[in-house]
Amino acid sequence: MTEILEASIGYMFNIVGLNRIMTNHMPHNVASERVLLKLGFEKEGVARKYLKVAGQWEDHILTSKLNECT
Repeated sequence: MTEILEASIGYMFNIVGLNRIMTNHMPHNVASERVLLKLGFEKEGVARKYLKVAGQWEDHILTSKLNECT
């Protein structure tokens, strides 16, 4: 997962020209959190009851990565 995300982030920043990429994950999803932190995403906050998953409203951790080359 890390390898494909690194390539995707590079493409979006260097070819498409995005300034910012945002991601969200559920607090108990430690594996996703580890990958995002490894890729340089920073936590911005928590969105309470952000999405309904399997019939329940779930909180999500909001993260983002800025294109430092712009």
